[in-house]
Amino acid sequence: MKAASFDRFGPAADVLTVGELPDPVPGPDEVLVEVHTSGVNPSDVKKRAGSSPGLLAGGFVIPHSDGAGRIVAVGGNVDRSRVGERVWVYQAQFERRFGSAAELLAIDSSRAPRLPEQASYDVGACLGIPVMTAHRCVFADGPVDGQRVLVTGGAGRVGYYAIQWASQAGAFVIATASNEEDAVACRDAGADAVVNHREAGWGRSVLEAAGGEKVDRVIDVEFGANLPEVLDCVRISGTIATYASMQQPEPRLPFPRMLYMDLNIRIVIVYAMPETAKRAAIADIDAALSDDRLRHRVVARFPLDDIAAAHQRIEAGVRGCVVVAVR
Repeated sequence: MKAASFDRFGPAADVLTVGELPDPVPGPDEVLVEVHTSGVNPSDVKKRAGSSPGLLAGGFVIPHSDGAGRIVAVGGNVDRSRVGERVWVYQAQFERRFGSAAELLAIDSSRAPRLPEQASYDVGACLGIPVMTAHRCVFADGPVDGQRVLVTGGAGRVGYYAIQWASQAGAFVIATASNEEDAVACRDAGADAVVNHREAGWGRSVLEAAGGEKVDRVIDVEFGANLPEVLDCVRISGTIATYASMQQPEPRLPFPRMLYMDLNIRIVIVYAMPETAKRAAIADIDAALSDDRLRHRVVARFPLDDIAAAHQRIEAGVRGCVVVAVR
């Protein structure tokens, strides 16, 4: 099969190669997926750059956790009726070396949910990390119907879907964005109001947008950097669900202030989500795709031979999803 791989860490153009590798064989509980598209996430480029030093201990790595394609074979414990099924895949390159940037992928059957006919393979490659993370952030602490929900960085990969999940579930959604183009994207996704997080004191602007009421839940893209403003606009016993803190990887917490707010802090990553949460997300994703209720932003598409350029696009900073066309 044709696949991308790396056997050392470093810049994408220096370490990523594309060539022929042995075809995988599905294990008893696995399906063999003919991969059409592979999604590129920030975690993928970080791994390739060296964020997980032990990753190469077993040999070369085929990158990327997310993707989409068609099942062409199954292991002995998997119902043969799945052969021919369109699927999206997630966690392809988590605690294993062989990800989705390859023509064939053997993966546990549970990590290859059905992809409704209404969704393209490009869309399928965007579902794993962005959509599942957003779902967990929005729903992990109960229903949001009637609540005020703040989504920081609402035009980003996760934030864009978080707005949609929360809005469609009946929440009043306030998003933050740094420019008018991103603000338009947030409103298109369902945000009721948008404030500029580049402006000083934007937490007070959130309060104004919420009619003077503090928000019940925050879905946050930059925990450490945003915390001072978030504390100005989240209510007592509110929840902050966060999935990143790049600007301040080890945030300092104003504990005395937070103590008297009885706050719930939830840190989300797809890999560590309980299986029940993954199944709930998959069920809601299936229903939303089948009803064509989710908007998607695939902003760049590269052929497999140009996978290094796809990684560079992510590193340069991009709001939407980047897809590698494997076939």
